[in-house]
Amino acid sequence: MMIGPSARDAVQHFVERWAFVRNQKYPNYPPLSLSNTSAAAENQPSTVTLPPGGTMKPSCKVQVCRSVCDWSHGVPTEQSIQNAYIGLIQEAKHFIYIENQFFISNTVAGGLVVNLIAKALVERILKAATAGEKFKVIVMIPEVPGFPGKIEDTRTIKLIMAAQWRTVNRAGFSIAEMITKAGYDPYDSSIFLWDVQTDCPRRKDYISYYHLRSYDRINGPRSFLENILKKTGYSYGHAQAALARIWLGAGNPEWDKNNGTLNTVEPEISPTRSWSIPKTIAEAKKILETYESASTPSDREVNDSVGQHALQDSTKLQDERWLGNNDEERNCIISELTYIHSKLMIVDDLKVVIGSANLNDRSMKGDGDSEIVVVVEDTDMIPSKMNGQSYQAARFAATFRRALFKEHLGLIPPQNCTPTNAHDVTTFMTPVPNAQIDTTNSPEDHLVEDPLSDEFLALWNGTAKNNTDIFWNIFRTVPNNAVKSWTDYNQDIPSVSEGHVVANLSAEEIKKQLSGVKGHIVQGYMDFLIEEPGLVGGWEWTWLNIFLPLYI
Repeated sequence: MMIGPSARDAVQHFVERWAFVRNQKYPNYPPLSLSNTSAAAENQPSTVTLPPGGTMKPSCKVQVCRSVCDWSHGVPTEQSIQNAYIGLIQEAKHFIYIENQFFISNTVAGGLVVNLIAKALVERILKAATAGEKFKVIVMIPEVPGFPGKIEDTRTIKLIMAAQWRTVNRAGFSIAEMITKAGYDPYDSSIFLWDVQTDCPRRKDYISYYHLRSYDRINGPRSFLENILKKTGYSYGHAQAALARIWLGAGNPEWDKNNGTLNTVEPEISPTRSWSIPKTIAEAKKILETYESASTPSDREVNDSVGQHALQDSTKLQDERWLGNNDEERNCIISELTYIHSKLMIVDDLKVVIGSANLNDRSMKGDGDSEIVVVVEDTDMIPSKMNGQSYQAARFAATFRRALFKEHLGLIPPQNCTPTNAHDVTTFMTPVPNAQIDTTNSPEDHLVEDPLSDEFLALWNGTAKNNTDIFWNIFRTVPNNAVKSWTDYNQDIPSVSEGHVVANLSAEEIKKQLSGVKGHIVQGYMDFLIEEPGLVGGWEWTWLNIFLPLYI
């Protein structure tokens, strides 16, 4: 919850954006007045009332930043988001955590990529290397950027992944290459820690990259669904179509295009299938009631999801019930990337920048997409650790980072999105102004308290490697650092549907291995297709490619 002058800045941004779009496209809509909408934001109270009857004193200094320009907002170009990122990186003394949907930047001015956040990272790392200081940057991005499709056949995916590789370790001016040119190893091999997971030394990197991945089990054994069809005359597709009518409502012709049919396209499994959507909500409810009537008490004992076992669940994956046969269960065990859509940076457990801006040119250069973020600095300080030393951290930044790290490492209990009782609802699931419980003294918090300690880095890297190995052994997940060329790619792409089991293992053996997955962190696949230099070069990476700014 934001109050005071920063809230007024956010209101002003919204009103300006509203007015700009209204004047262009919707002149008949009523205008918004900044003076009328921001009066409440101007008055900053000393306390905020919390239920039931408590109070909270505002403790954070907040600065609103944005990327706007004439064509997106009707104002001169502003790139204060990029400026904030660069400024915070330059000020960093110990540690930077970046979590973003993209990681596209440049280390030199005048290139195809305009924003210079990567340049700031290189300069800060070289400053630490020159001084012999311990300094760490952790970057968390999706395995594959936000477009569906097979990597080899999808130009957009290849372009964005190539842009990220050009930022990270390829094409001559990447972060890793610029640090190497300066005479230092970006993966500083002079400092080692002992990896308790692999029982071997592991290098401590100045900058390292990670992704998130999950597993689950589809609760839909074919024999069970066929039995429901025999009992009721309705398939799962009919139930989906009925539910679509309930969601859509009735009476809008736009919702009933295609003659009121629901189509599913799963070419890797079966041809396109169609079901008629019921004409009325009453008919749809009757179909659903009939379909659900075939459910049995034993069916209700089977969980629709088993992914909670990657967290601190009180039960075991091997004990999960199943109504189909063993082969059906094996075929229903799946894995897929956990897509990262957040856009944030946490510096030294003191300052946070968070908002809508991706780390790419479209969001950062100002004259691209319209974006807004806030920079938050909490004045409420808590005792913490940094590099093994006592340290005063800002409550908001430190607890935010710890919460993220605990989730990534599986150090939190499952959060049921449909809790059956009040006990299942945690304070992290409730909105402002409900106060969150203080976990700063919990055993899990202490494990992630110091992001520079050897113990934390062993836990972080060991968990990432362990999870990566398990997913690769069972699902042959791609991208992967073992796949360095298109030849490797075509040899390693599974013959089964994407995300399904490849290994010749029984369902019990698979569940036994998956029970070793902790959280969702996996190693970054920065060496994926590294033996294919054409991906990061050629005419597409020259000024001849006038469409490149649309993707990066």
